[in-house]
Amino acid sequence: MSHVALTAKYRPQTFAQMAGQESIKAILSRAALERKVAPAYLFSGTRGVGKTTLARVFAKALNCRRAPAQEPCNQCDQCRAITLGSAVDVVEIDGASNRGIDDVRRLKEVVGYAPMEGAYKIFIIDEAHMLSREAFNALLKTLEEPPAGVTFIMATTEPHKFPATIVSRCQHYVFKPLSENALTEHLRNILAREGIEYEESALRLIARRGAGSARDAMSILGQVLALGDDKLFEDSARKLLGLVGQEGFMRMLAAFRDGDSLTVSVILQEMLAQGLDMGFFLRELASLWRNLFLLRQSGEAALSVVELPEQEAKNCLKAAQDFSLQHIHACWQMTLEGQRRVLDCLEPALALELLLLNIAMLPRLLSLEHLSALGRKSAPPAPAGINSGGGPVPQKAGAAGEEKGRMGKAGSSSFLAQEAAASAETGETFAQEDRLADENRDGLFPFRENASSAGEEKAFVTEGMDGFCWEAVRKACAEGETPSWLLPLLCRAQGQIRGEKLLLVAQDEFTAERLCDPETQGFIQSLIKTLYGAVPLLIIEKPNIVRKSREELKAELMQHPLIQEAQNYLGAFVIDFGQLH
Repeated sequence: MSHVALTAKYRPQTFAQMAGQESIKAILSRAALERKVAPAYLFSGTRGVGKTTLARVFAKALNCRRAPAQEPCNQCDQCRAITLGSAVDVVEIDGASNRGIDDVRRLKEVVGYAPMEGAYKIFIIDEAHMLSREAFNALLKTLEEPPAGVTFIMATTEPHKFPATIVSRCQHYVFKPLSENALTEHLRNILAREGIEYEESALRLIARRGAGSARDAMSILGQVLALGDDKLFEDSARKLLGLVGQEGFMRMLAAFRDGDSLTVSVILQEMLAQGLDMGFFLRELASLWRNLFLLRQSGEAALSVVELPEQEAKNCLKAAQDFSLQHIHACWQMTLEGQRRVLDCLEPALALELLLLNIAMLPRLLSLEHLSALGRKSAPPAPAGINSGGGPVPQKAGAAGEEKGRMGKAGSSSFLAQEAAASAETGETFAQEDRLADENRDGLFPFRENASSAGEEKAFVTEGMDGFCWEAVRKACAEGETPSWLLPLLCRAQGQIRGEKLLLVAQDEFTAERLCDPETQGFIQSLIKTLYGAVPLLIIEKPNIVRKSREELKAELMQHPLIQEAQNYLGAFVIDFGQLH
């Protein structure tokens, strides 16, 4: 039996026979009953969810001899003609083949004629997004005010390609992908009418493979039934479609648990030799991690949520105990993020093998938390409020902020070397302005109301420059409309009033150079004038940094705990130090 015969033979002919789309069916059925028909409808959704089928059923309900009614009778001459595609008042147009302005002009000429046999003249335009811009423009007036008894139904899989002027003239209904349960029930009804026995697991497998599309699911069903078996078996379906069964997934999970890379590769090669469907395999693997996560967290209480056969659910519950919750979560995330990379890769089989081997090796990877804690211990202490470069130390909000500020990009040996170099030279890792700007947007620089340089608590706005507070300038910068790069710059300097002059002590040479820029000074003076009503002369003091030789820096870097940890734990080695300053 071919899938064409299945789709043609069991195409729904009434609203009740349609799978899913309950709210849309109710609206259209009521519209047919009450004769409240819109000039134009737009049906959008993924392939195989019933857009064109529902348009035909709606057309039959409107033109049925027994109308007005909620359902077409499918017995009168009008219903039968529409079913056969020979009704003169129901015109189906392929938007891909009739997309030009000349085609639309001919259509507008036909629209002017009254219905010949039915109550409505209905135009169903499939793949309507293929119409050209000129064709859409030519349809505007007709869609808004068509002749009496005329309605348009446009079906599309890409509604974003429609001009807003067209969408505003239509009643837009979005068709949702069918759920696995709805597809299973739909296939179950078909097999019951065909008199074919089946395994429930096989039916659910085909429904899951259909991915929300009734047409795809019926196509797959037709493929499996073409084997000629008297019964629909899950094993036959999996072999034909190149799908992995639970036994294969359980073997893979055991290899993941043991960190056995060789076994993972062997199992994958066996699957590939059987024609593995990589896309569906990754979908099922992601779904498996999701089920394991829920079962590991909630135990037997999650059995009703995972929607698996009883024995499979018990197997997953047992397998979930072999992994920690954090491990399952990490594997789930890696699988989801790796799907597109695998399928878009020029060598998808190798990309899939790499993903699975990464999952198997996950417990052996270096813990970023461990490196982060080590990095915090390695930084030399600095006086409160002032760092080794003479400027203020940016105050980070709690451990989470410190994690992000110090180790947000950890994970490569080159970055560890850069972190160690910055720590060895200045005792701080905030050496790049753009990095400071990113951290500040995340709220890593809260402002204290005590100015450490003044040594006493001062109000943010005081009368005259005698009450000057550098923290007030920073806060005004944070709350005002200033460039994003200015606040991190101010955090790397300290300001003090000397008579009628403002002395800015820069933390490093880079900050000093930026503070000397006329544009930067203009922003700073504007902030101070807003707060204190005066514009002081700015004096920039560059830091006095003792330069170390390249050999001294190399020696310090090799003794840095981050470098040693990377060498001892990861087996890494230093190739080059790059430019050391």
